Amino acid sequence: MTRRCEEVGTKSGIRTEEMLLNVGPQHPSTHGVFRLIVKIDGETITGATPVIGYLHRGTEKLAENLNYTQIIPYTDRMDYLSAMTNNYMMVHTVETLMGLEIPERAEYLRVIVMELQRIASHMVWFGTYLLDIGALSPFLYAFADRERILALFNELCGARLTYNYMRVGGVKWDAPEGWIDKVKEFVSYMRGQLEGYHQLVSGNEVFLNRLKGIGVITQEEAINYSLSGVLLRSTGVKWDLRKDAPYSIYDRFDFEVPTETAGDCYARYKLRLREMEESLKIVEQAAEQFPADGEIMAKVPRVIRTPQGEAFTRIESPRGEIGCYIASNGKDKPYRIKFRRPSFANLQILPKLLIGKNIADMVAILGSIDIVLGEVDG
Repeated sequence: MTRRCEEVGTKSGIRTEEMLLNVGPQHPSTHGVFRLIVKIDGETITGATPVIGYLHRGTEKLAENLNYTQIIPYTDRMDYLSAMTNNYMMVHTVETLMGLEIPERAEYLRVIVMELQRIASHMVWFGTYLLDIGALSPFLYAFADRERILALFNELCGARLTYNYMRVGGVKWDAPEGWIDKVKEFVSYMRGQLEGYHQLVSGNEVFLNRLKGIGVITQEEAINYSLSGVLLRSTGVKWDLRKDAPYSIYDRFDFEVPTETAGDCYARYKLRLREMEESLKIVEQAAEQFPADGEIMAKVPRVIRTPQGEAFTRIESPRGEIGCYIASNGKDKPYRIKFRRPSFANLQILPKLLIGKNIADMVAILGSIDIVLGEVDG
């Protein structure tokens, strides 16, 4: 802790000291290796400076020396809580550049795993956020339920966190026998668990006092700061790329885009739980419509070369709008690649939200943004 003493005159004549407090870069309550230099006057925050870059690996530059299939595992490690979504984001851009048509069975598998991944990601957020606020039991319930999704992923592709599952043209592995039935069972089970989450947490008086009216974002601020995902929808903006700019086969499914208008930490909490309910709807419909047979890969060469040109695609990740830009010179490696990372964009508003708040509110506000530092740093 670094102290800098400045005598500050007040109307009451009380002498106070301004302090610089280092929050991080240790992991607990910072949702990754994140450092925040907070200027405080007593318990009140008067300034905040985020310090990032502790996990920087230069993914975009490294990708220029890798062929397209080799880049996929690198996307796993950006937002490592949403690896399936990241895999899809990259291969979808390459497929757009090549004009590929993806087999229907592969598209259904992609949607199922992406929506299961969204639920798993929100479970990690739910559990760790409640742990930040001071509750242990929700963390244990959420991680036990998330384990069921990880077991499904492990059976499908042999991995639990970084999957390397998507391929340009489809997916690497088909669903094992009986796997879709297990997915259906999980949907039924998880609906009951979500009701339990609400009973356990949502009406708790201490929890409500910690979140309601804290970290308020206005609609104008959300748009000006280029926020996306839950942060944007918590201000009343009904914007979800699965609905407003459909990709894959999302236009085949009936689901809602939940919104709130308060723009505070509690609105963001409610939205993530409601999004889990909507994702269960999508998974259920995709499992019911799942083709009985068919190919899981389009006919693509072993070494993929994209035509000369450029492409940009964007999709809805659990944290917001994630995009991928590829410039190709016709070779088997991208000439340039750039990722639009929602955690990085959403983190911009944090200093503004902290000014004037109590130091205890800092943890609640930071956690409500739901950042993953692998994605912030790139």
